[in-house]
Amino acid sequence: MERHFFTSESVTEGHPDKLADQISDAILDAIMAKDPNGRVACETFVTTGVCIVGGEITTNTYVEIPGIVRHTIEEVGYTRAKFGFDYENVGVLTAIQSQSPDIAMGVDTGGAGDQGMMFGFACSETPELMPMPIMLAHQLARKLAQVRQTELKYLRPDGKSQVTIEYEGNRPIRIDKVLIAAQHDPNVAQSKIFEDVVEHVVKPTLAPEMLDKNTKYLVNPTGSFSVGGPRADTGLTGRKIIVDTYGGMARHGGGCFSGKDPTKVDRSAAYMMRYIAKNIVAAGLAERCELQIAYAIGEKQPMSVMVQTFGTGKVPDGKIIALVTKLFDLTPKGIIQKLDLQKPIYRQTAVYGHFGRTDLGVRWEDTDSVEALRKEAGV
Repeated sequence: MERHFFTSESVTEGHPDKLADQISDAILDAIMAKDPNGRVACETFVTTGVCIVGGEITTNTYVEIPGIVRHTIEEVGYTRAKFGFDYENVGVLTAIQSQSPDIAMGVDTGGAGDQGMMFGFACSETPELMPMPIMLAHQLARKLAQVRQTELKYLRPDGKSQVTIEYEGNRPIRIDKVLIAAQHDPNVAQSKIFEDVVEHVVKPTLAPEMLDKNTKYLVNPTGSFSVGGPRADTGLTGRKIIVDTYGGMARHGGGCFSGKDPTKVDRSAAYMMRYIAKNIVAAGLAERCELQIAYAIGEKQPMSVMVQTFGTGKVPDGKIIALVTKLFDLTPKGIIQKLDLQKPIYRQTAVYGHFGRTDLGVRWEDTDSVEALRKEAGV
């Protein structure tokens, strides 16, 4: 079978863009905890010494945004002024207004909060029914963040991972390259960083049977990564949408998730498409499944639904579309109810991916529709 390579990346919680995502979702959670019907569309910008939060929020409660911002920055690990960005000295600016009445008019009646298209994906490569490159990249980034708190305390919050997998057809057969970018104390030699990262991050994380003598390891390939975080690079909410989803293995509608309440179909419908795709693969109806859904602002029912199984379906794609539209309520209200989305569950999704997260107990990773799909499909 044809062989090819596929690469995905992840980032740690200290990456500037991910810091911005976490701040936006921390604000969303604070509002959802007190006002489940709150309307939130909030974005964050971070750079050296400054954090700006802007957007549209309509709620019957009050949250102290500067305090949430500082607490989030502290939890992520920016606790010292020498990092060029820290929770005590950062200047926090807010520019918040209420949701547009033109949008609210459509959402209040149960319609979608915007137009757009969203995608969901699942495949049989991993136990989580996710593409292997993005799952391994997330695991490496999470491990890098963990050892920063334990064995390798000279590391700092910012970091990235990248994994290249060699495939034979749709089957991953080996890891070809592993890349780690780890922010560090400037007084630590790169040779030590390389040795420590391979020993404490890479080897404990990756399955030995996927590695071989030709696997290549890269750690801080420029030779230094001592300046990082918002001091080195501005961070913006919603700039890591491929990290958040499938690592580039599936298509993306373009809308980000963080900082948006579940009436925004950019978020809730993407979660629903993941839920349905995962259940289709878990039911054995296909080995790979991608769904697209599209909405018009103010409309309850979707404009279109597409299913593609890339030649791996056990039943025709057209029949799977019929099953999806029959078994699942795809209105914004129906999605919110099915996935129990009016809760403060969002900040935990803002790092290490929104999908494949069996550690979080989120409803869009459930496989409770498998039997219904099998019964209707007759398999």
